[in-house]
Amino acid sequence: MINTFKATPFLLLLAALFAISACDAKKKAKKKNLLSLEDDLYYGQKPPGSTPQDLIPDVFLTEGWELGAGFTPSMDEFYFTTNGSSPFSPAVVVFRKENRTWKQYKFNATGSDTLYTKDKYIERTNTGWSAIKSLGPEFEAIRIMRLTASLKGTLIMDEVGTNGNGVLRLSRIVNGRREAPQPLGPEINTGKWTAHPFIAPDDSYIIWDSEREGGFGDSDMYISFRQPDGSWGPAINFGDEINTDGEDGGGYVTPDGKYLSYCPRCDPPYDRKWVDAEIIETLRLKDQEK
Repeated sequence: MINTFKATPFLLLLAALFAISACDAKKKAKKKNLLSLEDDLYYGQKPPGSTPQDLIPDVFLTEGWELGAGFTPSMDEFYFTTNGSSPFSPAVVVFRKENRTWKQYKFNATGSDTLYTKDKYIERTNTGWSAIKSLGPEFEAIRIMRLTASLKGTLIMDEVGTNGNGVLRLSRIVNGRREAPQPLGPEINTGKWTAHPFIAPDDSYIIWDSEREGGFGDSDMYISFRQPDGSWGPAINFGDEINTDGEDGGGYVTPDGKYLSYCPRCDPPYDRKWVDAEIIETLRLKDQEK
């Protein structure tokens, strides 16, 4: 049982409900002499249109925004909430004592009461978060860099390979049991550096990045839509308004489904951009026309 956290609005945000208290955010901003924030869900950021915009001012990237913390009664796990790398990627950070040393885990919001990190997960309880649980030996045997989950519990993860041979794998819950992760088909696993997946909350599409023929340079961002028969459609490039001649990727959609965030060129300091998620619907129409 985890000690009760005091930062209730941010726990709701961690459940990806985006019901954050703008009033609390304003007080924090004034206290730290940050930017003046508007009464909205995006920390005063003006939402973008069809043209990608810089996501977060540098001032936010320097703030930890750690909120609410607690030890387990056994004193071998310590939990705290944080905004992650920006207010748009909330997380729960866990320090767990293993073999007399403290190991750090970071669990990202998925839109449900279960948070995942690679081969581990935690679940919401009435008083905080459960102990860290393993997804099973089939997951532990894979070098996972990024794992994403839908509201239905479908998991998409990237298996880090050698010499650019990355593979995306999928795991569903069938008849109440978790499937072992299986490689997706050639529609997605084609080319090199296939990585950084994001699955839609309703399982309707997968976003990832890969270096393949017909791209704009190095890795580009692609999307595949689930077809009426349950299969995955062909990879569709996001186009030159998103992709550049560099390494582009790391895409995810905000929990309210309104905006796509990604990393253009993906060079240090790894600045991110965001754009109206209507671009996904435009690509969906393109997929239906094929």
